[in-house]
Amino acid sequence: MIATVVHQMGVIRRLGTERRGATVVEFAIVAPVLAMLLMGAFDVAHTLYVDAALQGIVQKTARDSALEGGTSAATAAALDKRVVDQVRPLASNADVTITRRFYRNYAAASARKAETFTDTNSNGTCDAGEPYEDTNLNGTWDADGGDAGQGGAKDATIYTATVTYPRMFPLWRMVGGSGTARVSATTVLRNQPYGDQGSYGAFKVRNCS
Repeated sequence: MIATVVHQMGVIRRLGTERRGATVVEFAIVAPVLAMLLMGAFDVAHTLYVDAALQGIVQKTARDSALEGGTSAATAAALDKRVVDQVRPLASNADVTITRRFYRNYAAASARKAETFTDTNSNGTCDAGEPYEDTNLNGTWDADGGDAGQGGAKDATIYTATVTYPRMFPLWRMVGGSGTARVSATTVLRNQPYGDQGSYGAFKVRNCS
């Protein structure tokens, strides 16, 4: 019995000084953390790359849209498709949303001020038949004061492209974040003076739906 105890204590002492396999154990502890850090770095780098590429794509497309002929529906659709086609190699399963809002000048585009209305129910939105001033004469109240589309000659157009796609790695879901990345690029350019700029004329008072 005593011999057995002595033997066991000798084994314990040897294990306490044994260094073989320590590297494997340490790697097993560090590897998961290192892998998560690398996945996070790759994911962030990819998002930054998509953002930078999208900014360039939007700038080029907005300039082409501002040229004469860019106001046609067919041309606008072709330019938007070009944006989508250039985004696909960066994020093959991305959802791309493109909007155009035009204003008569840069000041109005910068302000994006809502059309004046009488807020009778004090909810901050023109509704329930409240009267408003339809300054752009498009028949609807605009919260940003703009109108949909490319506009006409000399109009300032805000071109926005938003790309939404699943993240490359599941890291963010593992830490309670969103598994979806969202990147947006916006630019405002004035259409070329290829003709006389249109005029809205005097505003009309209408009622919100």
